[in-house]
Amino acid sequence: MRAFLSTLCATLAVTAGSIGLVYAQQNGPQTPIFRGATRIVSVIATVTDAGGRLVPGLEKEDFSILDNGKVQETTVFQSTVEPLSVVVMLDKSASMTANLDLLNQAAEQFLMRLLPLDKGQVGAFSDKIELSGTFTSNRDTLIAALKELQFGNPTRLYDAINESMAALKSAEGRKVVLVFTDGDDTSSRLGFGDVLERARKEEVMIYAIGLQSEYFNGASMVRSRPDRNLKKLAEETGGGYFELTKTAELAPTFSRVAQELHSQYILGFTPTVFDGKEHKLLVKMRTPSMTARHRKSYIADTDRGEGQ
Repeated sequence: MRAFLSTLCATLAVTAGSIGLVYAQQNGPQTPIFRGATRIVSVIATVTDAGGRLVPGLEKEDFSILDNGKVQETTVFQSTVEPLSVVVMLDKSASMTANLDLLNQAAEQFLMRLLPLDKGQVGAFSDKIELSGTFTSNRDTLIAALKELQFGNPTRLYDAINESMAALKSAEGRKVVLVFTDGDDTSSRLGFGDVLERARKEEVMIYAIGLQSEYFNGASMVRSRPDRNLKKLAEETGGGYFELTKTAELAPTFSRVAQELHSQYILGFTPTVFDGKEHKLLVKMRTPSMTARHRKSYIADTDRGEGQ
């Protein structure tokens, strides 16, 4: 598991979305400039070497973007940080009762690593779904809100992800859901397909952390495993999936997600056709030892560039 985790933790994240707000390298990190370019598909990428280490200092020529198998001209390249809006959604169902303190401490590690222009909300799900209210850059406020989240039973995993995306609907910058769970969805109204379709349409990147855990269900000890579809949901949206076996791995994994989100390249291209259909995306690296993980598709809408 440790070997798997070290490799998976540092792979590539790619998503398609409008450029909108990006960062000029000459202005330094977290210095925004606005671009008015229309019909641009952005690809947000994290690159790692054969040992799973993040690779800084790459140039545009190190990347190739394929749209439905055809190489595209990379017209935008940026290696500085774009701000993000993130919802950290935590499973606080009955199976997590013994590990809630450790989970909160791990989530704090992520929140402490948000940058000044990043904004976030925190939430929890069980038989109900809670969100802290409004997006804020105040890390102390977000950490304090963690302690106010309630726990219960059962597990509305997919409804919680959907509510997180609803909160991100009018948010600025990259849109990210970081969800944690230790079990299967047991009572959501929505299913995996519904959530994936919305994530694709609204270009939300989903990171998922799953924990295999043991708990007493009132009659006997039960071992839980995270929902099997979470990995696919993360892969399809360009996020990352991490499945843990020990609570000691929680804090390093939450920290790793923050590091990955702040170590990404922004690429952009103009599609040759806008047919309203789903297009397959593929990112290749010039150096074979480098690894790419990326969103699998985007929708070639004709109104791209009008706020998308």
